[in-house]
Amino acid sequence: MTTHALGDTAVLTGRSLRHILRSPDTILTTAVTPIALMLLFVFVLGGAIDTGGGVSYVDYLLPGILLVTIASGIAYTSYRLFLDLQSGILERFRSMPVARSSVLWAHVLTSLAANLASVVIVTGVALLLGFRSGASVAAWLAVAGILVLFTLALTWVAVIAGLSAKSVDGASAFSYPLIFLPFISSAFVPTDTMPAPVAWFAENQPVTSIVDTIRALFAGQPVGGGIWIALAWLIGILVVAHTAAILIYRRRFR
Repeated sequence: MTTHALGDTAVLTGRSLRHILRSPDTILTTAVTPIALMLLFVFVLGGAIDTGGGVSYVDYLLPGILLVTIASGIAYTSYRLFLDLQSGILERFRSMPVARSSVLWAHVLTSLAANLASVVIVTGVALLLGFRSGASVAAWLAVAGILVLFTLALTWVAVIAGLSAKSVDGASAFSYPLIFLPFISSAFVPTDTMPAPVAWFAENQPVTSIVDTIRALFAGQPVGGGIWIALAWLIGILVVAHTAAILIYRRRFR
């Protein structure tokens, strides 16, 4: 982006962040469901699940819960974008000397900030429940980088939904399959405990490679080739979703 576009993005991102700061319950609401799931699995179901290798269940569970947290939070991006469309504020921005890309990037960066705040809250609760990690600083930074990529990729999917939705409910409904996807992966139970067709799907969908990579980084273990599969999924989804969102935005305001 040019200097002009960067300045416009900063201003519009500040506008969106102020809206969130005026209603911080958005971040808290995003964190409540993953925390409730974590409590349920750790204290009710976790005792019956054999993760193998003597790993505590909260350590095994946290990577998947973090992805659920982000998948829950991006629905607000779609919702806020849809409201901006309905209110006519985007039309007003287009009548001003504002870079077109800045309007969408402001929503994306706001989503990134809000979801990372939710991730910090959920991680804090996990620490209270007994989560421990032997990861190095570099491994923690790698986990942060993967979560940032995951948030950006899903947020651009949310932008597509926000631009295409016909109602408020439709703007956020797209996130339900994304929230459900980690349940058919290695996030909550090892895939070898699943029936063969389900296990095949779980082992070959993007969440499993992402979860396994984060889990290995937290444990201070070698990540192997799984990290490249995870990055390929994340970058591929990000590029496709970003391109599609820009095309839809341009067509809508042509």
